[in-house]
Amino acid sequence: MFLETMTSGLSRRRAIGGMLGAGALGGAMATGMVPTVAAAETGSRRPLDLGDPREHLYAFAKMWGTIGERPVISAYQGVQYAVIGRNRAVPVFGLVGFGNIRNAIQPDGSVRVMGRECAFFTDLETGRIIDHWDNPWTGERVQVYDFINNDFRGTLGLTRKVFEVNGSKTVNNDGMGQKKAAQGDEPFTLPWQKIGDQYLVGWDYSHEYVNPVTPEGWPKASSGVRVNPSEHFVLFTPVAEIEDRSVVSARYTGGFMRQSPWWPWMRMGQSDVRDGILTGRMHTYKITGTIEDIPPVVLDRVRVDHPELLEDPVDGPDMGVVDTFGRYARDVPPEVASYVKPAPK
Repeated sequence: MFLETMTSGLSRRRAIGGMLGAGALGGAMATGMVPTVAAAETGSRRPLDLGDPREHLYAFAKMWGTIGERPVISAYQGVQYAVIGRNRAVPVFGLVGFGNIRNAIQPDGSVRVMGRECAFFTDLETGRIIDHWDNPWTGERVQVYDFINNDFRGTLGLTRKVFEVNGSKTVNNDGMGQKKAAQGDEPFTLPWQKIGDQYLVGWDYSHEYVNPVTPEGWPKASSGVRVNPSEHFVLFTPVAEIEDRSVVSARYTGGFMRQSPWWPWMRMGQSDVRDGILTGRMHTYKITGTIEDIPPVVLDRVRVDHPELLEDPVDGPDMGVVDTFGRYARDVPPEVASYVKPAPK
């Protein structure tokens, strides 16, 4: 869930379930996905200048979402595994979701990012979204905490993004020199590779920060004093659609891996396997850019429970970062009645 590391909103707006169906939303989002006239005929084709950070932002903005007037859909679906000590990885549940994203390139080349996103967990046998989960390590039936981020906004600038989460700093793709990047003086670049008719690119972040779900307040939900989630993407996008400047959204396919301590809702904090980790592999893609990309079980759920996720995102002030653990601490009351939550920083 890359978007959760950028910004997060607190507002919720309800709409009539399913009012943005395949006709309205799908038709609007499909515009600009694929050139209707060969780029060579229109003269709109121009290779990326990878020495210019503005070109990196341009390519990322139209691949990850769209630089057009209406948002597009991207989605993911896959499996999460539990890894305990040196035992083999055990599949535990599916992880599925989507983003509804629009980007706007600013006069200085920076990019305003606006969107909505969600993540749900599924039963491995049926593929259905689960609301409760039987924890095989504790024997407890727990309530699943869905990730709903229905309004986020932020900015990607010409220097590499420095994310501040719960007092700690991290940057995207920090393998090229975290100390320098964390100072905010390194140009925004991504490892684009042009191979045949595809651009290949990776996007990574790795956090380490004080766990907002504290052991003092949530002894069962907390996995410890600190948490270290990371996410890693490998993406493939057509050269023709990136380089054609008349196309506002380029398709992509790829892989997405997330690694972290246990989700708080799993309530593993007092178990014998508290120090285990979750890892996972997912497809990530924007193929049609419409609701056709959303896994059907997710579309059925959001049309009923979260129809606002299908509405166009709106611009406004940056909304700050609230990570997945921070959202849980914000939304779920402490297990210890006398615990007083720390004041927001």
